[in-house]
Amino acid sequence: MIRPATSADVPAIIHLIRALSDYEKLSHQVVVDEARLREHLFGARPYAEVLLAEEPGRVVGYALYFHTYSTFLGSPSLYLEDLFVLPEHRGRGHGKALLARLARIAVERDCGRFEWMVLDWNTPAIQFYESLGALVAPEWQLCRMTGDALLRFAATAT
Repeated sequence: MIRPATSADVPAIIHLIRALSDYEKLSHQVVVDEARLREHLFGARPYAEVLLAEEPGRVVGYALYFHTYSTFLGSPSLYLEDLFVLPEHRGRGHGKALLARLARIAVERDCGRFEWMVLDWNTPAIQFYESLGALVAPEWQLCRMTGDALLRFAATAT
């Protein structure tokens, strides 16, 4: 079953975020806590939305997404930040069901694009996405500014 997350699901979402970070060998970067995530997902100004994949009595996967805007298309885009299914629950269609629901949301919201990133070493994920018809675009490179670099650069704004 795929369903939208509620505020009560925040502990399960945090658990899945930590499991994803372990899988990606990035657990040292996780600093999110329940209060902050609850505010950002369900507060006065939500920044993102979450879909959950469930098996009876247990949340086994999630997709966290938000809107961006394509100036070239002149339309909103749907951006998938995280897609993760617990390893012991993979191969049961949860990832595909989450992506299909997101594609439907993108169409319903008149989005011109549905995009996400994938780590270059994650061959199973790349093959999975390509099998669904996604194009992995090697010509695009991610640019990221965080921490002290972000603070230093922000201080230069007038």
